Amino acid sequence: MQNLLFVGHGNPMYAIEENSFTQTWQELGKTLPKPKAIVVISAHWETVGTFVTAMENPRTIHDFYGFPQALFDVQYNASGSPELAKEISGQTEIQLDQNWGLDHGTWSVLKHIYPKADIPVLQISLDRTKTPAEHFEFAKTIRYLRKENVLIIGSGNIVHNLRMINFRNNFGDDWANSANETLKRLVVNAEYEQLINYQKLGSEAQLAIPTPEHFLPLLYILALKNDDEKIEIFNDVVELGSISMTSFKV
Repeated sequence: MQNLLFVGHGNPMYAIEENSFTQTWQELGKTLPKPKAIVVISAHWETVGTFVTAMENPRTIHDFYGFPQALFDVQYNASGSPELAKEISGQTEIQLDQNWGLDHGTWSVLKHIYPKADIPVLQISLDRTKTPAEHFEFAKTIRYLRKENVLIIGSGNIVHNLRMINFRNNFGDDWANSANETLKRLVVNAEYEQLINYQKLGSEAQLAIPTPEHFLPLLYILALKNDDEKIEIFNDVVELGSISMTSFKV
């Protein structure tokens, strides 16, 4: 059974920087069994309906602005897998996409985990019309991929409030640290109903998850986890006041 990852991807600059987060990603690449393909659910691809990238050579999407040219120059030239995309589409309600590619939620992390870009990579989109509960149930339709040696990664941040970022703060604000601890505890204790209904967790969770797209990839990973599997926490840091890098390995 192939591993699962939820990765707090954080600042796009981490694609070209060396720090404790990127070093941990690099170590993951050395210790994880090499998969035949990687499927990523990224916070940065929202659609109406659910799609999977089906092209032979997905483009590197630079879906941000205001960063140095060196970041825009990065290319992550992993191949796609039209065959796997067609299989996924045939087994689920997921539709084929020929236009997207790999956004920074995917390549900024994979650039460190698998720098050779020698493993086919596909992305699955987040259907913005689905509720968190519907996403959780829908995720189970791709569980079979774990038995086919496919690494599934959710890429987002469990605390992600851009309006409250403080670039002078290397740590988390009190509310962000508290929300991070609450969400982390619920993940480890498999209290998935509370995570699905995060809007009922109080004001700190509301600040942590002002919009759902960075949180939903976590629900996909939890839905794909078997009951007897353990969760390991890594990169457990809140930074810039309001961004949690906290990540989970199954």
